[in-house]
Amino acid sequence: MSLSIRNQLPGTVTAVTPGEAMATVRVRLSGGQDLTAAITREAADDLSLTAGTAVRALVKSTEVSVATGGVEGLSIRNRLPGTVTALTTGDAMASVRVAVEGAELTAAITREAADDLGLSVGVPVVALVKSTEVSLATA
Repeated sequence: MSLSIRNQLPGTVTAVTPGEAMATVRVRLSGGQDLTAAITREAADDLSLTAGTAVRALVKSTEVSVATGGVEGLSIRNRLPGTVTALTTGDAMASVRVAVEGAELTAAITREAADDLGLSVGVPVVALVKSTEVSLATA
């Protein structure tokens, strides 16, 4: 199956915490970082997710935020430090490639945000993704 989601991060499930309707799934990415996905309990059951299951964490580029400063005091659980490797800007939007340990992410942000953050190749950043915006697929 071919997917249009650009950000596909391989990893392994380390824990599944089921709730009434939703489940949180901890994934250790191939680069060693931890990622949390909040998915429906039905999806977790359908995928037979348990510790040790190989998965791909899928994140749309429009769901990736970028920070250049401290990221304390946020509810966003997924914070992946990295470095800008490419920046393409248009009149309204910018595409930011971020190398994180063991993978690369693309963030689609406004050009104004890219300018305000002073983004350019080589700038250290933190890629931020809400747990509810991470989907999982079995490998």
